[in-house]
Amino acid sequence: MKKLNLVVIGGASTYTPELIDQIINNQNELNLAKITLLDIALNKEKLSIIEGLSKRMLSKAKLDIEIIATTNRRDALKNADFIILQLRVGKQNLRFFDETIPYQYGLLGHETIGIGGLFSALRTVPVIYEIIEDIKEICPNAWTLCVTNPIGIISEAVFRFSEYERFIGICTDPLTMHEELAEAMNVKRNEIIPYIGGVNELSFATKVYKNHKDKLPELLKNSNLHECVNLSKNELTVLECYPNPAVEFNIHHEEILETRAKKPARAKVVAQIENELFEIYKDEHLDTKPKELEKRIGTNYAKEVIDIMISMVQNKKNYFVVNTINRGHITDIREECAIEITSRLTSKGPLPVHIGELPQSVKGLVQHQKAYEELLCDAIYEKNLTKALMALKLHPLTRSSKQATNAFNELLKVNKPYLTYYGDFNDEIN
Repeated sequence: MKKLNLVVIGGASTYTPELIDQIINNQNELNLAKITLLDIALNKEKLSIIEGLSKRMLSKAKLDIEIIATTNRRDALKNADFIILQLRVGKQNLRFFDETIPYQYGLLGHETIGIGGLFSALRTVPVIYEIIEDIKEICPNAWTLCVTNPIGIISEAVFRFSEYERFIGICTDPLTMHEELAEAMNVKRNEIIPYIGGVNELSFATKVYKNHKDKLPELLKNSNLHECVNLSKNELTVLECYPNPAVEFNIHHEEILETRAKKPARAKVVAQIENELFEIYKDEHLDTKPKELEKRIGTNYAKEVIDIMISMVQNKKNYFVVNTINRGHITDIREECAIEITSRLTSKGPLPVHIGELPQSVKGLVQHQKAYEELLCDAIYEKNLTKALMALKLHPLTRSSKQATNAFNELLKVNKPYLTYYGDFNDEIN
């Protein structure tokens, strides 16, 4: 088997030891020769700490894998076979505003959904564009696996405007859906194949195959399954599909706003966890993934990414739910758009299953969300913040144009240092 080179962009993340742990557990199937940890110069100290811990972990496992840490992206990308994107532009500081300011205007505060996801995209997509241009020049045959949020919007932007198709967006919500369906059937996860389709944070299992038979209709009557997605048994039956848990933001919007607005921002909690983890990582005697990392809730991401890599390296054609190009697999969404869909992961990339039409109950909702994503991606590519605001006004969760405008302008002010891509702009957009 060919020796592989892996590049981790956002290598100074507290998630990286989880990734290294998964590599250790699966090196026989991966055959990695080198791991390059890349991050920006501002994170150089943290990158050095992660590099040290990674080397100790690999040494304890007696694995001959070279570890390199660098802040030079073009050097890092040379001879790369796989690239993992796990960066966060603006760190937890900007995420905090994404999650808190919207509630002052009756909007959902969330790092991916709604106005929080919009500003995360405004900050992040331009950086992704720069990275993709380097990849296309330096290692055009590499596969890029992205776990950076907002994954759906980033995937849409890359496929539409970067002329680069060797890109796979990965979210673990569908993995949770798969596990919940398997548990409801009292079977192992690999004994069923759910056909999941839609867009990121708004995808639906339209069929669940076991022994080549669709078991979804009887599954939807399961007395426990509806509790997993905060829907009543009647609501779940009427949908005629099993939803991504984020659908509750659309169905129970007011109740969600009321309860989540009172909770501490996840960004503040995560920032504290990260500070604690880096103090633990500094210990030169530490050579295993610390138990405290479980607080960061990153296990599923790392495992899913490595499992996808293995399926591609060995052409196993295993099933995963990923963000990829539609090409007619969901007939209710334009062919060139990014979708979230069950796919077999091969050496040539994802082979999506064919969903066809979405259930009538959710079709309009998915189309509405996709129209918002397309307009926002147009706005980012055109560097047009007025169009970005219009995308927000047309978002399925926006209830007031005035409140959306006020929230947008307040978030615009705190994000301004990270929005130089858009040139000079007024502090207020109408």
